[in-house]
Amino acid sequence: MNRLTTSWGTFPLTRHPEDPRDPLRAWDAADEYLLAHLAESGTDLSGTVAVVGDRWGALVTALAAAGAGELVQISDSYLGRRATGDNLARSGTAPGAVRLLTTQDPPPERVDVLLVRVPKSLALLEDQLHRLAPAVHAGTVVVGTGMVKEIHTSTLRLFERILGPTRTSLAVKKARLIHTTPAAPTGGRPTNPWPLRYALPADAPAGLAGRTVANQAGVFCADRLDIGTRFLLQHLPHGVGHSRVVDLGCGNGVVGLAVALAEPEAELLFTDESYQAVASAEENFRTHAGTARTAEFTVGDGLADVADGSVDLVLNNPPFHSHQATTDRTARRMFAESRRALRPGGELWVVGNRHLGYHVTLRRIFGNSELVAGDRKFVVLRAVKR
Repeated sequence: MNRLTTSWGTFPLTRHPEDPRDPLRAWDAADEYLLAHLAESGTDLSGTVAVVGDRWGALVTALAAAGAGELVQISDSYLGRRATGDNLARSGTAPGAVRLLTTQDPPPERVDVLLVRVPKSLALLEDQLHRLAPAVHAGTVVVGTGMVKEIHTSTLRLFERILGPTRTSLAVKKARLIHTTPAAPTGGRPTNPWPLRYALPADAPAGLAGRTVANQAGVFCADRLDIGTRFLLQHLPHGVGHSRVVDLGCGNGVVGLAVALAEPEAELLFTDESYQAVASAEENFRTHAGTARTAEFTVGDGLADVADGSVDLVLNNPPFHSHQATTDRTARRMFAESRRALRPGGELWVVGNRHLGYHVTLRRIFGNSELVAGDRKFVVLRAVKR
């Protein structure tokens, strides 16, 4: 467990789920830079302080110790919110002292200090700035933070267009701050383009051609059909009957939707750690599967809350990034949780880039791995629980 040292104390912080073998910390230089700036500038924290995109709770954990007034965290990540809760408890923060909101919850009506940890997704940043803009007033202190590689001209333009004049700081430890002076935009506030809706292409497989899908901001490949997902859709299993099928890491839910359209008796579970993703998946299912069809939608830690041996089929297009870090840790956890949740004879179908070598990981976890289909870029693999 690593410790973050700030002007208000030193805090032991972890990611969620906690893994002593994980070399990645629960904060970085951008978080340190922002906290140091707030302390050194003497920023008044007595009002409503909204923290957006606080990845593992490092910011609100320190700010709670600083005696911030009404402290609110807004996050799209279930894992991040769980880590925040654990880190707050570990630091001795009283339960309920920090309001933990999701990106699907109504934001505060007034914000006196707005702190933004720049997310990987520019779309998610755009959506959140639009949602918070009505709460920002002329006296609001607005400070963003991110690593230099995360802050682009397009990032600054979003702050400027939605909130007001924007400038950046000098870099410290490869991190920068973003300072915005709130100002009412000429001609009124711009319209939030999210959620985005578009028609799937005419050659989309698995009965999805031409169907309009909704995508909340921040959902992977929100403006088009991902090529890896397309490849999986071309090679889905058929004749699953009454099976319980999980769209694991569902994104906008098109894989599970394709199963629902082709297999009227299948029982569907859509799950993702992103609140934006699950909201997208649910809207798309309700739109295209019919009002009589039911499914379960869960924001959570993969299959952690699914009972052992209760699933027949898991379909998965796993991520291989955690924010800016490239890692197969999430995929490995998804595969292991799938094996636990599957009934004997149950199957996990995975699509992934060929170079990731998922067949090796599946053999290690399941004892077997079969190539269903492949091209120069992608493979679809099948593993069976023996």
